Amino acid sequence: MTEYAEVEVLRVYCGESDRSDGRPVYEVIVEEARRHGAAGATVLRGVLGFGAGSLVHTAKLLRLSEDLPMVVEIVDRPERIEAVLPRIEGVIKGGLITRQRGLTARFHCPVRVRDVMATAVATANRDTPLPVVMDMLVSHDNKAVLVIESDGSVAGIITGGDILMRGGMAARLSLQDILPEDIRKNERDKISGRTAGEVMTSPVVTINDRTSLRDAAQLMTGKGLKRLPVVDAAGELVGLVSRVDILRAASDLAPSAQALPRFTAGLFQQARDVMITDVPTAFPDTPLHQVVAAIVASPLRRAVVVDADKTVRGIILDSDLLRRCGPARKPGLIEALFSFGKPEETGACPTGSAAEVMEPNVLTIHEDATLMEVLQKMLAAKVKRLVVVDDAGKLLGMVDREAILRVIAGAH
Repeated sequence: MTEYAEVEVLRVYCGESDRSDGRPVYEVIVEEARRHGAAGATVLRGVLGFGAGSLVHTAKLLRLSEDLPMVVEIVDRPERIEAVLPRIEGVIKGGLITRQRGLTARFHCPVRVRDVMATAVATANRDTPLPVVMDMLVSHDNKAVLVIESDGSVAGIITGGDILMRGGMAARLSLQDILPEDIRKNERDKISGRTAGEVMTSPVVTINDRTSLRDAAQLMTGKGLKRLPVVDAAGELVGLVSRVDILRAASDLAPSAQALPRFTAGLFQQARDVMITDVPTAFPDTPLHQVVAAIVASPLRRAVVVDADKTVRGIILDSDLLRRCGPARKPGLIEALFSFGKPEETGACPTGSAAEVMEPNVLTIHEDATLMEVLQKMLAAKVKRLVVVDDAGKLLGMVDREAILRVIAGAH
């Protein structure tokens, strides 16, 4: 199978005798490239050449053959080159580095996990305080912290879901910053004195760095996971691959999708084929406590506001409720959002209507749109779900990242 991807070529020119901490510079560069998940690196030995110092290096003369010109060539995706370049610049003292952009590479192997994984991974040990772990989760792009044993093996993984299920917190991490200060302090107090080892998911499901992205998608959907620690052939941790990493790769490869039949063919299905039809709805004048009840009861954690003929007028997320409700309504709202009973049963009935808190600018996608178009719009807007509408703008359902991943995995 042939695959295409945008790549860059990084070339490093040095001498065979150049050293970094006592090691040949070219060896150090190759090691840094491998450590940062580069697809590969090649070292070439020249037979004749000179650099900025004008000293001729040649294999023709025995007395000079110990310092032949060397070229290290790395071909990889632009973001991987960007990640490894600072490390290489720190190694090279007197050599030359060139970077060639705008190339398309043709690969005769499946796109691998190592091609898209993140190599900067947040880690902790079993005894790391849970508040520290929570801060790492909030600040890190991958929203996961790996718990590492003293021997370097992966003991477990912690995500926001682990904090909620085992840490005792009521509000998910993405809502913490918009909670009132006193509520936020109470949430942190719940996990004070607890450690990473108490809440981590263990044993952890890992994946080899040479696994194809389609197989990675199958593992994620089969296990119900969004992230997988990545290990090499020796079982050592080398990165973390997430659902969005796989989806972004599928989007990037869209122009050459004809060369990737197993990986992207399903993305030419339409939004209507995979959309969720059980979507919470409300009218503009629906009382706010009813809206809250609908949002709390749905895993989508949102409700679409429609008029009598189902034309989409707005959308309400739980985060919108917290941001848009004033101080007078917020205490009751928080109790309603994070209690397990119905708002009217808990005595927490925030007043107002759906129209007062809804976001009128709704990200929608037409039912005829291909899943590739859906995916590209999701990634551009940095959202997990889109509202599906017909020609008249009437609500039909929602499509989410999970559905697209299942298509890539061949499960839909």
